[in-house]
Amino acid sequence: MAQVLDSSSVNFKLDPVVLDLGQRFVDAGFELSLVGGPVRDLFLGRTSPDLDFTTDATPEQTLSVIKKWADNFWDIGRAFGTIGMKKAGFQIEITTYRAEAYDPDSRKPMVAFGSSLEDDLLRRDFTINAMALRLPSLELVDPFGGVRDLHGGELATPGAPEASFSDDPLRMMRAARFASQLGVSVHDDVRVAMSDMADRIKIISAERVREELVKLINGAHPRTGIDLLVDTGLAEYVLPEVSALRLESDEHHRHKDVYQHSLQVLEQAAALETGPDGPVPGPDFVLRFAALMHDVGKPATRRFEPGGAVSFRHHDVVGAKLTAKRMKALRFDNDSIKAVARLVELHMRFYGYGEAGWTDSAVRRYVADAGPLLERLHRLTRSDVTTRNQRKADRLSFAYDDLEQRIAALAEQESLNAIRPDLDGGQIMELLGLKPGPVVGRAYKFLLDQRMEYGPLDHDDAVGKLKAWWAEQPESAVEQAGEEDLSNHTPAEESK
Repeated sequence: MAQVLDSSSVNFKLDPVVLDLGQRFVDAGFELSLVGGPVRDLFLGRTSPDLDFTTDATPEQTLSVIKKWADNFWDIGRAFGTIGMKKAGFQIEITTYRAEAYDPDSRKPMVAFGSSLEDDLLRRDFTINAMALRLPSLELVDPFGGVRDLHGGELATPGAPEASFSDDPLRMMRAARFASQLGVSVHDDVRVAMSDMADRIKIISAERVREELVKLINGAHPRTGIDLLVDTGLAEYVLPEVSALRLESDEHHRHKDVYQHSLQVLEQAAALETGPDGPVPGPDFVLRFAALMHDVGKPATRRFEPGGAVSFRHHDVVGAKLTAKRMKALRFDNDSIKAVARLVELHMRFYGYGEAGWTDSAVRRYVADAGPLLERLHRLTRSDVTTRNQRKADRLSFAYDDLEQRIAALAEQESLNAIRPDLDGGQIMELLGLKPGPVVGRAYKFLLDQRMEYGPLDHDDAVGKLKAWWAEQPESAVEQAGEEDLSNHTPAEESK
């Protein structure tokens, strides 16, 4: 299917850079087409600073066309037929037509260059990405119905999905990612192939899986993407802890559907993200992933209680450990792992406040334990309320409103975001005559506890509390005993 587009037919604008590049290739005797995601996004009214092109020119011929035109360029992908460059703020990749094949047991593609645009489009992942715009003529090439599927909100493959997923199993993750980003459903044939071939994802590197998962979680419809992973069995290999949340029902015991609850919490957390100038600009992966994973400790801690109740004691602590383990397996960076696991660990802390009023000390500890994650913890805790009992929901909301007001009031008085003991390490060592070591750390922790319990102390009170604490420490007794021995040690005894 081919048609010439104009600005009125799809309401898109092409930057002059695109048309200029197309004309340069045509003048040099080659074909050039805008392809894949950028073409799809034109129909969605979106633009991107990243532009993908395909051509019949070899990488060497491409370099000869763009060397003097590009702001800068690189050929790190030359072996795969790709030349990269920057021009006028755009990041551009131009790839030679390919007829690509994969070793079934390898993560790396075997590349063979092709000579046909249509053959190149056939090897792409989904029909909505298998469209091209010939340049500079603006002829749309859509041999597999990408426009139709985009308008119909359905994800299909140009050829047999089994062949596509065998070539690159990561495409199964991409299907879930596009379901999240675009809100599309997947064709029945695609869903069946994903289910049948889910174990093929094991040959894909953890880093590539992680990148697709992040894009999925940060999409506009993350619940749809996660549901697809779980329903097709892909989650058994990528996020088995989430699949395990589908706890079997027991007719004699009562507990909410943990899996559906977690998806709802994910949606509600995403809805509480702020704009770019707010405290939690969306999409925020740390908040969203913590929301998804916050209850993953429940399957391991489920206990049936007398009377039909079900308990999940310490699921927050267990869940934090499981979350950290999974994120390490997916090669996340340490900061992200610590942040998400900490939120999972803290997500139940508030419920003690709802049951009984907290002292100022408890409020300070809540803030200190959350640290820079406090705004995310606020949103995670509020999102964790999915009860249909409106009175209960209102009570919890009122309680958290009250907690946030108290945090704000104390913060105004005491600078809660930077709580420190009233004496620093240097002062502690000077007052107690100590050298750096574990004892100084214990003294510092004691003063921090006092700061949490009583709020800011003046200097004299802090010194008094420190000296009283020191008098009770075994090291102080040893030091005093040593001083007594020296005072009883006479010169006559030294001469013996």
